Amino acid sequence: MPPLKLGIVDQSPVPNGSDARAAVAATLDLARLADRLGFSRYWLAEHHSTNSFAGSAPEVLIPAVASVTERIRVGSGGVMLPHYSPYKVAEQFRMLQTLFPERIDLGLGRAPAGTARAGQALRYGRAGIPVEHFPQQLDDLVGWLGETLGDAHPLARVRATPRGKDVPELWMLASSGTTVDVAAGRGLGYSFAQFISGVDGSAAVRAYQARFRPGPHRAEPAANVGIGVLCADTNEEAEWLSLSLHLWRMRIIRGMDRGIPSPEQAKEEFEQAGIPIAEVLADESRVVVGDPGQVRDALLALAERYGVDELMTVTVTHDLDARRRSYELLADVMELGR
Repeated sequence: MPPLKLGIVDQSPVPNGSDARAAVAATLDLARLADRLGFSRYWLAEHHSTNSFAGSAPEVLIPAVASVTERIRVGSGGVMLPHYSPYKVAEQFRMLQTLFPERIDLGLGRAPAGTARAGQALRYGRAGIPVEHFPQQLDDLVGWLGETLGDAHPLARVRATPRGKDVPELWMLASSGTTVDVAAGRGLGYSFAQFISGVDGSAAVRAYQARFRPGPHRAEPAANVGIGVLCADTNEEAEWLSLSLHLWRMRIIRGMDRGIPSPEQAKEEFEQAGIPIAEVLADESRVVVGDPGQVRDALLALAERYGVDELMTVTVTHDLDARRRSYELLADVMELGR
């Protein structure tokens, strides 16, 4: 297996006591760092109507990140296509590809990325697109991006501009196995988000690799896996920092969207609820936590189980310096850019 590549998915988390402007500034700062350290990709997430994440518009953040970096690929992780016109998405990403040639990724999902009311607001009077129509919506997008809509298509004469030969890399995002055939049958990349579902998606990834059919945008299968990662100088420090993420997730499950708490807040709240910290730290299905050696071993084992040569890391902390340090330690222990 070739050397393991590491990319980043950034949701622009908003710590308690901070604000969205600082969260987006942190995204730009961390993207510069990731570019210097040798990370492979920097994907911007799409979340709506939330106090926890400022990343609501990847199509806006992508050019901001690409403008302050030089080498790293930049893209969406992802665009939730059922909310939007495939034609408009094609034009947005054609423009991005024109501005930043050979650096743009278009990751696509079909999840709501927010509440049902947020989805209603995004559609603004339009009926929702039934899930069974998603493959056709995806085909239309791919057709406009590559100028491959068939003559029988009612909008075949409409062109997505600016026109050009190059198109973004196309990825299907998934947190279950339901879109394996959608990605494999159209020759798209496949990115499994274990950090969202906590589900072992190795069977889905291997099914995608087995069923892949070359298409106009990709001749061979390409898959990666999104996993939460929190690396610190010591295991004890990493576990302490991870309390923020564990409490945030527990709050979200209970319908409380208050931003990313500090470890101190998390410890106090867990103790008040009578939840042992050891029990909290035992939940590692979505995130790898530890010192550099522990994290390296866990990531290599994860990549081997999935049969992939790239992981997309998701690091959420209350403190920006802790996120920076996690990236630096990861780059060093995984020998990125060497």
